[in-house]
Amino acid sequence: MAHTVKAATTSPAAPDLMIALADVIKVYREVDVETIALRGVDLQVTRGEFVALMGRSGSGKSTLLHLLAGSDRPTAGSVVVDGVDLSRGDEDLRVRLRGARVGVVHQSQNLVPFLDLEENVLLATSLAGRPLDRPAARAALGGVGLGERAHHRPGQLSGGEQQRAAVALVVSTGPAVLLADEITGELDTANAAILLDLVARLHATAGLTVVLATHDPAIAARAGRILELRAGRVVSDRLAS
Repeated sequence: MAHTVKAATTSPAAPDLMIALADVIKVYREVDVETIALRGVDLQVTRGEFVALMGRSGSGKSTLLHLLAGSDRPTAGSVVVDGVDLSRGDEDLRVRLRGARVGVVHQSQNLVPFLDLEENVLLATSLAGRPLDRPAARAALGGVGLGERAHHRPGQLSGGEQQRAAVALVVSTGPAVLLADEITGELDTANAAILLDLVARLHATAGLTVVLATHDPAIAARAGRILELRAGRVVSDRLAS
């Protein structure tokens, strides 16, 4: 049975918003050491936008993606994704949101090494509460150019193919938001271009809201809008040229 996520109370303008952050602060504490990762971030992303988060390592990009994915909670402020207030919800609510509405692709692919690609996709859809559907799994792999590799295991693929397979896993769960964290970081130029073309195509054809974190201005330019973070603050918000 598919999971459902109860939406939070929102303003009349909220239906056009997929992401809304208000005065978000994130502090990590370890013994007597305090690290401020985000410092009062305000952000709104409308449905169907393609946004790049750009900044150096330590700027707060990954922390922001973790909050949007519901894998972490802000120290202060509110994080609303698809009408759900993740700053107030418990862990179960955040897990259900990730399964139902938010897909995350990391630099290190979340592929189970002893399963073939089709089995990996079926596992992802099962964990998202969707019915097992082998034709749909093969279609998801075909959509990223891996239809003929459906019965290969991850170790039999190149790095670029593994990243495309990871995208297929996410897309198969039917998310409204795709979060991508430095997904081209370990790829050569050719494979990075193929992967970015795939993300851009999914954004255009599937209506996904995409938030992509990168330190590379050339990759950020593929988005429609670029947010630059520095030391936990948004220092620039502009349209891509």
